Amino acid sequence: MEHLTSLGLNEQKIKETLKNATLTATISRAFSYLPPGVELSSAQKPLIFQACSKLKPQSAQFLELIVRKILDNSLDTSLRVDTALEYVLANVTKATFNEADFDAACGVGVVVTPEEIEKAVETTIAKYRDDIVEQRYRFNVGKLLVELRAALPWVDGKALKSEVDVQIFDLLGPKTVADEEKVAKKRRDPPAASAPQKEGSAAEPAIIGSNRTEGPRTMVDLMRNVDFHRPGENFKTDGYVVTPQTERLLKEHLQRTGGKVRTRFPPEPNGILHIGHAKAININFAYATANEGVCFLRYDDTNPEKEEEKFVKGIRDIVEWLGYKPFKVTYSSDYFQELYDFAVQLIKQDMAYVCHQTAEQMKGFTTEPSKWRNRPIAESLQLFEDMKNGKIDEGAATLRMKITLEEGKIDPVAYRIKFVPHHRTGTKWCIYPTYDYTHCLCDSLEDITHSLCTKEFQSRRSSYYWLCNALNIYCPVQWEYARLNVNYTVVSKRKINKLITENIVNDWDDPRLFTLSALRRKGYPAEAINNFCAQMGLTGAQTSIDPAALEASARDVLNVTAPRTMAVLEPLKITILNYPHEGPIQVSVADFPNMPEKGTHMVWFDRVVYIERSDFMANADKTFRRLTPGQPVGLKYIGSMLRVESVVRNSSSVDELVCRIEPCTATEKPKAYIHWVSKPVPVEVRLYERLFIHKNPEDSNDVPGGFLSDCATDTIRTVCGYVDAHVSSSKVYDKYQFERIGYFSVDPDSRNDQLVFNRTVTLKEDTGKTN
Repeated sequence: MEHLTSLGLNEQKIKETLKNATLTATISRAFSYLPPGVELSSAQKPLIFQACSKLKPQSAQFLELIVRKILDNSLDTSLRVDTALEYVLANVTKATFNEADFDAACGVGVVVTPEEIEKAVETTIAKYRDDIVEQRYRFNVGKLLVELRAALPWVDGKALKSEVDVQIFDLLGPKTVADEEKVAKKRRDPPAASAPQKEGSAAEPAIIGSNRTEGPRTMVDLMRNVDFHRPGENFKTDGYVVTPQTERLLKEHLQRTGGKVRTRFPPEPNGILHIGHAKAININFAYATANEGVCFLRYDDTNPEKEEEKFVKGIRDIVEWLGYKPFKVTYSSDYFQELYDFAVQLIKQDMAYVCHQTAEQMKGFTTEPSKWRNRPIAESLQLFEDMKNGKIDEGAATLRMKITLEEGKIDPVAYRIKFVPHHRTGTKWCIYPTYDYTHCLCDSLEDITHSLCTKEFQSRRSSYYWLCNALNIYCPVQWEYARLNVNYTVVSKRKINKLITENIVNDWDDPRLFTLSALRRKGYPAEAINNFCAQMGLTGAQTSIDPAALEASARDVLNVTAPRTMAVLEPLKITILNYPHEGPIQVSVADFPNMPEKGTHMVWFDRVVYIERSDFMANADKTFRRLTPGQPVGLKYIGSMLRVESVVRNSSSVDELVCRIEPCTATEKPKAYIHWVSKPVPVEVRLYERLFIHKNPEDSNDVPGGFLSDCATDTIRTVCGYVDAHVSSSKVYDKYQFERIGYFSVDPDSRNDQLVFNRTVTLKEDTGKTN
């Protein structure tokens, strides 16, 4: 508190600073470098606080130098202090530190004379003289100051501004009444709608069809503006651990990579990817693309019990479906020998040991220290070899690292015994590395520059850096972001598997799930998912998103990519008494009514047509605008309307309507037009609803019976509908807008003689259509 008061901070600022233990400790250390009896001047106090506030942990050893330079007035401005902090950070890996170079970089001793200021201002004003005379005092002086500061980096800001003001006054004279008038702000016209983009290439998937102006257009746009470190400048990142080897290792890394950004997407091949993985895929691949780098697809196949080849293929299919092409496909198992050699090295350095505690004894954060922690190195080496050679039973020994994680976990496991064949290496290995051990080492071996992962791995960052530095190998930087959580779903592999085994859903790609294969099967375009991820942004705050946001992204894309067609899901037969043609005729209909240039298709019109049963009402009030016994309705694309002559009923419902057709005229118009089909193709249509009742089915407070008890009933309804005959040649995943109903996609269950459609999303709510 005493030091903070000495810096002249107000009471509120002192309270805020005391909450930051690291900053408070840095300020105390800065004061310890002050010679006895020395008092800070009013100009030096804010500079000391600035230096302490902005000093990176990696540069902490330079605090004494910076304090000394502030005391002797070498660093006498905020700009010089900032430059000093940047310089020491940039040189933190250097074996030697040259104070003369430091002084030169910070402009120590450089004095900009009034004559130099006057001359520079004259030159700059002459450059913009015509604009200044035309705009007078409305001219943006900031433009001049930016140029002048670039030319005179160590100039006193107040002196510079004063000289600019004087010279502009000399040029323009006193302000006039016109100069004092406020200029009305120009109205900003809304941006013109852009033409739909072409589908994105593998390198940069496009987000098409979005009519939203906020946020980035693509994920690549978003990642271009992310403030990550540049390759080779790992040490500038907060929390990065610098060692005497860092400079050499980074130089060698840059020689191997050519300074390119290298990222990786590292899924486990033991399940299908879900909507949260879509964000990870987009972030890793898009950041590499945005910086002309490369992205690996690396399968983290370190758990042989759960891995299957079908998941390996499924993951790659989804990555490529989203529009991304991996630079290289690798596996953690590619590096099993290197990982084993690293483990032996750790044991030799007394940084790892073989332990015999059981999994239950090691569980949690308040475990008993292992009594084998300090066993002789030679003993651990022999036991580890015995583990590798299958001489020790499964569960009887593990290899543990001598480190405590941020979350409090003591000595995490690096290797465990599993007598299970591996899907790639067979029975060659019976010891398998853990994620905590494998992840960072594979990143290092692949020269990854940015290890991008979700926030739950933040507590593993210390072990990530510790392990690379302990082995004296290149250390990438781990960056964390918030995972993507969506309401009304579960994404845990174990829980999805439970839904499957309990016959609540059919498989990993059941359209009621939020796995990416399920969304694809339901009809979501890849562009819509990429669009959704871009709209969510790159944040550190955990949030849960309503599925409506994802649905909106799908509508945006489907609106400009899914051709329109007519379909009826609950058909009602209509026979036209006065059908005006000899036989069936074909009518040309636009695929996109608002964009007729995108093509047309032909639909049949005949004496018998089918409409939606809900478009007829025998007893209707005045708000109902469609077909009734006393009210005609128009047929889309025909230019005619139907009028009911008679109703054919069975005991409980209407079987058929007999109607007359009449032309629509300027004086005789129907209140509404409806869709219809004639000579249709019968299809199976699957209508899906939300699988879960509560936003968070895993919340024990809202769902005390567990997530299975939260499953809704009747979440799938199958109907036999009719569609226009022109869709009969559709392929799997072809998408359509069924007019006035919603967007639908052809399901893989379709056969040549039977199309199956899944409803992707309904149309936006429209009260006019509801009535």
